[in-house]
Amino acid sequence: MKQVKLFLLPAVCALAMFSCDKAEKDGNDPVAATTYELLSKPGVARMLASLPIESDHIAEVWNAVNSSNTNGYDEEYMMCDLLSSPGAGVGDSPQARAATRAQYSKPLRDLIASYLSEQAVAVSREGGTKASEAALVQQWLADLSSSGLQIYWPYSSDWDGETKPLVTFDPGYGASDNYAWEIAWEDGAYKAVRQVYVDEAIAASRPVWVINSNDDSAFTPLEMFARAGVSPKKGLFNFDDDPDEDESPGHNLFIKDFTMLRNYDSWFAGASEFFIQAGSVIADYGESEVNPGSFNPDITQLMIVVKRRQLGMKIPYEAMLLSNFPEELSEIALLITESDGGTRTTWKASAKVMIKSKSYGVDMEFPLYSNDDMVWRGPLSMDYLRKLGSDEGRFGDVRITFKVE
Repeated sequence: MKQVKLFLLPAVCALAMFSCDKAEKDGNDPVAATTYELLSKPGVARMLASLPIESDHIAEVWNAVNSSNTNGYDEEYMMCDLLSSPGAGVGDSPQARAATRAQYSKPLRDLIASYLSEQAVAVSREGGTKASEAALVQQWLADLSSSGLQIYWPYSSDWDGETKPLVTFDPGYGASDNYAWEIAWEDGAYKAVRQVYVDEAIAASRPVWVINSNDDSAFTPLEMFARAGVSPKKGLFNFDDDPDEDESPGHNLFIKDFTMLRNYDSWFAGASEFFIQAGSVIADYGESEVNPGSFNPDITQLMIVVKRRQLGMKIPYEAMLLSNFPEELSEIALLITESDGGTRTTWKASAKVMIKSKSYGVDMEFPLYSNDDMVWRGPLSMDYLRKLGSDEGRFGDVRITFKVE
């Protein structure tokens, strides 16, 4: 196991933090200043590290991140779930959430509520609010639930079931290290006793909780459909895989496996969420002269979450990307991005069909966001995909095995 080093903040950082805190506290709204301190990423991390956390609370977090992981999401426990459905992971069904809530008589949210009550008493004593202490606590809990913050536990599957976690936060700006609080037994309870240095190597060797922002809960990964027993053909994109008897049978395009060759974000930000979008042509073929106006664009999308431990690993999938397309489809447009949010924008591309020795193209716009990492984009000929067979193709810093059937 790597040695955990004591981490001392540089004097300039400490001075800056003190100045910011003083400016907030000297303002006209002590409640707003306290709210900012409590509900920021470092504030939530400091709060968790200050709680008398015991083994049941750590097990609660582990169960939640394990459930999220099983559902195809990152190893994450959202604050909205922590406060409303203790132990529930992202993507859990209402029935699973009800069953999970019943397991915890003293969940982590009770400790958080008690901690916030102490802060409300302190603000009230300073004369900073006319609201009742109970109302202030409820407001803070509501703000925390809607904040989008979460506990991210990288390498959680390696937890030995005993070691207490370090607690840190995502400092942003692509940083690779930060300070963390160590939780240890002191004066009859578990609490934060010192600050230590933490980087990804330490997180891989002992448990670390990272307070960061959730980026993927609004999307549905392929695993969720598999767990529900829904065929991707029917459930994911409503593919037409049951053509009319009078029509010639079409072809299907599958993603067989996916390999990530580099991590796209700092380890504090968690896994990489890849969006694979394919654009093709839906056409109304007639026996007479083809009418270009009868061609329509069709874009399908799926999300693949790759954990940091899966770097370089070939992850098997059985994902249908296109279904029942005709022999005449000669080219598709492919866009692969790693999601990082930002302003909504588009990528304009086209797909082609070849009919009676004439090529017809259809323009289309793929949704993406300004902060997304562009992994790969461009046209792909169906001849290339057929020749690729079951061999991997290199698309930027990922490898994908496509198969046409």
